Amino acid sequence: MEDIHQHIKQEDEHEVLRSIRSSRIIVPILLGLLVVGYLLWQQFNPEEFQKIDWNRHTLIWIGVAALILVIRHLAYAWRLYTLAGGEFGWLKCIELIFIWEFSSAVSPTSIGGSAVALFVLAQEKLKTAKVTAIVLYTIVLDTAFFIFTLVVLYILFGSNMIRPNLHGWSDLDGWFFTFLASYLFMAAYGLFFFYGLFVRPEKTAVLLRWVTRFRWFRRFRERAAELGRDFVVSSHELRDRGWPFHLTAFLTTAVAWSMRFLLLNALIFAIVPSTDMHFMAQFALYARLEAMFVIMAFSPTPGGAGFAEFVFGGFLSDYVPRGISLIVALIWRVLAYYSYLLAGVIIIPNWIRKIINRRRIQKSEKI
Repeated sequence: MEDIHQHIKQEDEHEVLRSIRSSRIIVPILLGLLVVGYLLWQQFNPEEFQKIDWNRHTLIWIGVAALILVIRHLAYAWRLYTLAGGEFGWLKCIELIFIWEFSSAVSPTSIGGSAVALFVLAQEKLKTAKVTAIVLYTIVLDTAFFIFTLVVLYILFGSNMIRPNLHGWSDLDGWFFTFLASYLFMAAYGLFFFYGLFVRPEKTAVLLRWVTRFRWFRRFRERAAELGRDFVVSSHELRDRGWPFHLTAFLTTAVAWSMRFLLLNALIFAIVPSTDMHFMAQFALYARLEAMFVIMAFSPTPGGAGFAEFVFGGFLSDYVPRGISLIVALIWRVLAYYSYLLAGVIIIPNWIRKIINRRRIQKSEKI
């Protein structure tokens, strides 16, 4: 267990375990229900709802959305399989992605998904270098996907991809500046991690120690020093990997994130069959969904609970009638969010029992 203690202190380990316990689902579910109830009272239009024809077309495309969710999960599992160098079997990768997604949905901001991922992978007997490399490289891969694709999408569709009727400078509002700030923060975050992993890990470690000499950052000194060591260790782990490794890692990342947005494309077409299915029209919708997620990514609530349902109707008012947008949002959240809460309740207790039993066996062997 010495490797784990190099990365997460014992008290932090207990905090992570508390953060992924099953009772954590109560807060996001309550937040979601409160917002949904408010939106139903404010926006629901019975006449628009009656126009929804729950026929074969609707059910087939909801099924397509569910299939896209499965593909997304498998893409994440494939990425983990690649980054772990095949040390996990496919079923283990699928299980770990369930835990990772659950922790992202319920973890408080003070812990964060990366800390939980570090803890979870550390329990699976991976080497320290590989554990930190996986976690830090996933941060680089995820941010790289957004940094590059959002630029391409903006070139193709302009500012209208951010929200409806945003065509020029005179239309700029709070949502645009929130999107811009989120994108710039994401870009700076991703570039910093890329520099620390692949360009100058030793200098990055020195820089982190230097920054935390200032009074405002002293309380982060220990964490910064730990991150600096992680950069150096992970850089050595990733340095000798060939281009097939990095290409596979990026492609699986791109597939996983793309499926996240295409799921909503399918759901919108299921509920609103009059949606234009031409490629560029669907591509424009995809661009809007990716822009919406960038803003949602910094939601103050766990997993965007409540916030996602609230912003959905406004961002997609030119695609989904406002009176039924909540229906699409609910189906989306049930598939892509609440399903992981349910899966986590089933999978995580069994996973924790395995970890506890393994620790007991290790202690008994030492005795």
